[in-house]
Amino acid sequence: MSRNPVASKIAVPYARALYDYSVDQNIVHILTADFLNLYSGGDSNNGKIEEKISISKHLDKFIKVLVKRNRLNLLPQISKNYLELVYKTASVKTVEVSTAFPFTTIQKLNLIKKLKELTNAREIRLVVDVDSSLIGGFLIKIDSNILDFTIKNQLENLAKKLDWSRGIENLEQWI
Repeated sequence: MSRNPVASKIAVPYARALYDYSVDQNIVHILTADFLNLYSGGDSNNGKIEEKISISKHLDKFIKVLVKRNRLNLLPQISKNYLELVYKTASVKTVEVSTAFPFTTIQKLNLIKKLKELTNAREIRLVVDVDSSLIGGFLIKIDSNILDFTIKNQLENLAKKLDWSRGIENLEQWI
C-alpha cells in the first residue's frame, strides 16, 4: 500500500469512479470478490498479490487503465478505498483485532455479536492478528478508536501506578 499521502489522495477518485461504475453496471459483488481474492488473506492493506488467481473482465479492464496511466502502484489503496465504500453502503464494519491467542469459533461469534451491538452495523468483518507479545487478552480497533483489553496493557498500567505511588512516598520524605 502506498504510504505517500499524495498517492493515497489520488486513489480516492479512482475508487469512487470504480464504485459508481460497479453500481451502475450491477457488478458490485463481482468487483468486491475480485478485490477480496486479489490480495492474500483478503486484506488489501498488506499489498501482497496472490500469484495465481482469476479476476473478472471488469477488474482486468480497470487494471489496464491503471497500467496505461502509470498508476498500477495505487491498486492496493484503490482496493482498500473501494471496499470501504462497499462496506459503508452495506453497513459492514471492518474491525481489526489483535489477540495473544487465536479465538475459538464461539469466542469469535460472541465478539462479532457484541461488536454488532456496539457499532449498529449489519455485519462485522473481523481482521484478526495473533500477537503473542500481548501476553493475553485482545485489542480492538474500530475506525480511530482503540479498546485495549490486553494483559500487557494492564501490566503497564499497574507498573505506572506503582511508580507514581513511590514518587509520592519519596516526596513525603523531603517535606
